[in-house]
Amino acid sequence: MTTTLHKSITLAEFLKLPETKPASEFIDGYIYQKPMPQGKHSRIQLKLCNSVNQVAEEQEIALALPELRCTFGGRSIVPDVSVFTWERIPFDINGEIENSFAIHPDWTIKILSPDQSTIKVIRNIIHCLKYGTRLGWLIDPDERIVLVFLPGQAPLEMSGNELLPVPEFLKLNLTVTQVFAWLKPTRTSQ
Repeated sequence: MTTTLHKSITLAEFLKLPETKPASEFIDGYIYQKPMPQGKHSRIQLKLCNSVNQVAEEQEIALALPELRCTFGGRSIVPDVSVFTWERIPFDINGEIENSFAIHPDWTIKILSPDQSTIKVIRNIIHCLKYGTRLGWLIDPDERIVLVFLPGQAPLEMSGNELLPVPEFLKLNLTVTQVFAWLKPTRTSQ
């Protein structure tokens, strides 16, 4: 269950607060603490980041980052996976990735945790789309579905062997079945 601070504050005040574990998000003047990630959530998050980065990082196409705070449009949210095209990634003068991302992701992915508010998660995905995000996924491990959000369209419910849409800058073929197969780690022969 998410925790809510009931006293309204400003975004600037929120950004001065120390980080919490699990992360807190700032939405419409209130602070909501995300639930602690559990096994299924963590496994899907890890495998998604690895899958995207395997095909996109070396060629400097895009980068997938887990649990990254993104502050834009009056909110400060922490998607489970944020994917940015290479040219939008903020780098410092040393060519290292910045700590602060005051931009929307190009692709936002949320993995629903037990007892997490589906409405709050969907509202954050819609907020991202409103500010320029090209694609949003909401992965529900219990229902074994992925809701796909595209700007200006109704959400798509995907399951089974359906090929999941990815942003046009990325060459990644994943089905819903493949995503949920990650929940059964396999041993490699030695």
